[in-house]
Amino acid sequence: MPVKKQYTFHYLEHIYFQYNDYQYIFTDPVMFLHTHTDKNSCELTGLVVSALSYGRVAQIHKSIREVINSITLSPEYLLDMSDRYLLSLFSGFKHRFTSGEEVGSFLVACKNIYRIHGSLYQCFLSHYKDSHTTFVPALTGFIRELRSFFTETKSSLLPDPGKGSACKRLHLFLRWMIRKDEIDPGPWSGLPCSKLIIPLDTHMHRIARDFGFTRRNQADIKTAMEITGEFIKINPADPVKYDFALTRIGMGKTRNHS
Repeated sequence: MPVKKQYTFHYLEHIYFQYNDYQYIFTDPVMFLHTHTDKNSCELTGLVVSALSYGRVAQIHKSIREVINSITLSPEYLLDMSDRYLLSLFSGFKHRFTSGEEVGSFLVACKNIYRIHGSLYQCFLSHYKDSHTTFVPALTGFIRELRSFFTETKSSLLPDPGKGSACKRLHLFLRWMIRKDEIDPGPWSGLPCSKLIIPLDTHMHRIARDFGFTRRNQADIKTAMEITGEFIKINPADPVKYDFALTRIGMGKTRNHS
């Protein structure tokens, strides 16, 4: 049964204060961002980590470790490396639908963004307008510019936000970059949390249906926007505040160092 609306805010706040805690960070790929104090290294790590965050948790963490153990995820390192080296670095790597060649192409694309804009943040800002009601238009421009440098035609790492997908991993990346609390590092300053969209996967979709936030069956951008709209009614300034805490519940609420 849907949760009664009058209890929703208090319940969400209770869940937030109980589970939005550093002790649970090891259940989530965001833990890999907390090893960086440099903003550019944090944003680059965040983009790589979010891109690989699909599938089983243990496999996600294994694949991410394989990448970060093979390369220093800093702009300075990328700019010093040749495209040929980056494209050959992950031969033999495989994460579900993602090949090593695609990871190499992804890093070449990031290298070009740093060469042109100086940071992923500045690239994102070049596509952002204060008049935008959400970050979807800026995210679409950002991803299309990044994908324009891909040498691989596959796009399992960077779906196009303008084509109707919920793009859970990309909105997760933006949550990490823009929000700042004990879980989200928030290296991108000056952008309003109010324009974030809920990172929608099957688990969050089920939670939202339990709350009565949506009746839609398809986990697409329309559903993500509908669910976000309900969270906005509860917390207009920070609608994705409860995302991490809510998704801990379905994972057993235990530390997971896998």
